[in-house]
Amino acid sequence: MEILTVVQILFFAMGIYYFYKNSNKKVKSDLLSSEENMRQLDLLADMRNEALTEPLSEQTRPKQLSEIVGQEKAIKALRSALCSPNPQHILIYGPPGVGKTAAARLILEEAKASDLSPFSDDAKFVEMDATTLQFDERNIADPLLGSVHDPIYQGAGAFGQAGIPHPKKGAVSEAHGGVLFLDEIGELHSLQMNKLLKILEDRIAHFQSSYYSKQNKSIPPYIHEIFQKGIPADFRLIGATTRNPSDIPPALRSRCTEIFFEPLTRTSVERIAKNGLQRTGLPYEEGICQKIATYAGGGRDAVNIVQSLTALSMMEGNRKITTSDLDWVAETGHYQPMLKRKIPNAPQIGVVNGLAVSGSIGTLLTVEACVQPCISGGSLTVTGIVEEEEFHNKQHSSKRKSNAKSSAENVLTFLEHYGFHKETHHVHINFPGGTPVDGPSAGIAMFLAVYSAFKKIPVPNQLALTGELGLLGQVLPVGGVMEKLLAAKEAGVTTAYIPKDNWQDTFQSIPLEIHSIDHISELLESIFSNTQQNTIASAEILTASPTEYL
Repeated sequence: MEILTVVQILFFAMGIYYFYKNSNKKVKSDLLSSEENMRQLDLLADMRNEALTEPLSEQTRPKQLSEIVGQEKAIKALRSALCSPNPQHILIYGPPGVGKTAAARLILEEAKASDLSPFSDDAKFVEMDATTLQFDERNIADPLLGSVHDPIYQGAGAFGQAGIPHPKKGAVSEAHGGVLFLDEIGELHSLQMNKLLKILEDRIAHFQSSYYSKQNKSIPPYIHEIFQKGIPADFRLIGATTRNPSDIPPALRSRCTEIFFEPLTRTSVERIAKNGLQRTGLPYEEGICQKIATYAGGGRDAVNIVQSLTALSMMEGNRKITTSDLDWVAETGHYQPMLKRKIPNAPQIGVVNGLAVSGSIGTLLTVEACVQPCISGGSLTVTGIVEEEEFHNKQHSSKRKSNAKSSAENVLTFLEHYGFHKETHHVHINFPGGTPVDGPSAGIAMFLAVYSAFKKIPVPNQLALTGELGLLGQVLPVGGVMEKLLAAKEAGVTTAYIPKDNWQDTFQSIPLEIHSIDHISELLESIFSNTQQNTIASAEILTASPTEYL
């Protein structure tokens, strides 16, 4: 009786298994051969055959390096880092829309054509955006680094039914032998960043799973090899970011060559606008490209404005594009004109051209000073600056007085060597323009403005300067000098003064008369050399010992 029961159970189990297998086969067969499947394939084919016209932004995308405007130095640096026999990992800094991605893609093609380059003809350019990358601490899905589909997770497929973990390679392995371009790399999750650094070091993407066992003979040999040896990931990383270098992890920066793409000058934006207008084939008024550049914040803005102008013209019969059309586009698109500061028309007393930098953009900085004598109780007023700065770190936060305000106090202290007395003068220093000043780099500009107001001597209007002022009159180094000098040239400056410690031979390529100085006396000697009083004062400072300044 017991034997009969066992036999019945076995037959019952076999029946269930038979019907299960046949059911699966039928479902798969239905899925593969159904009319719905064919209909969906036809629908996909129709969608692929239907396309709109190519956007102007795609038409104007650089097809060769010569079409990337305003980035000659960066392109040269990128070529040397990627086209050599030993290409480097690269970090590219720069604002959006200046050609970082296009340059990297084109230079890889250039490297592939070189006999010296290790890149083969089929080397891939894999592009990803760090802001859209998925991150899952369980490692279910990671398109960048790769992931493992464990049997317990949905979507494990046939391997999951067999209890086999299935590794899936990510972009780091897809880019093997080529370039992985990671846009906005500064937005990458910290854990992904650390894993990426390990892959850069090992050139292998490793995988782990608690379901993997070396002794499991049902696991295919290639999966055994992946878990035991990893998947090759020998590529060159090009990370692009709009952040400052200080915002990027030092561990990543130390592994990469850093290259800086400059903000587009107004001249460069004009060229982009002109190229866009010429591609449309429509006539346009002379001078409209220059006016587009006053509204466009970069190359993409310029292309968008040109596209709006083109659409407006075509709607009205392909007529000539006019400046009134541009005014309408600017009004409807809420584009605000970005007026570049220019030097004053004539020398003025108490007015000096300083130089500043915000992020990676240089600008002309006007410094105004007024000095009025008083009987007693002199004062210092500084307007247009950040009054107080606040700093935060993991342990605590702290506040301090503005560096710009401290620099102004240094100015008055050192100015006493020229007959000035803080107790008998009211001094007002102003930075007009609406952008608060928060650094010490305007120190020597403030000194020259106050000196001019105190001595009643006008300052030449075609010079500009940057540098921190020390209590002993020394001119101390500052940051962003290249950007400041480029802004000075665009503003009409002919002569610039910078700290001696900031001098670089590359500055010789800028069409400016650049003086590097290490003491304020050199500045006065150079500017007011025709004034005997200032020459004598400068000589006194030069021969004075440091103790006389205290």
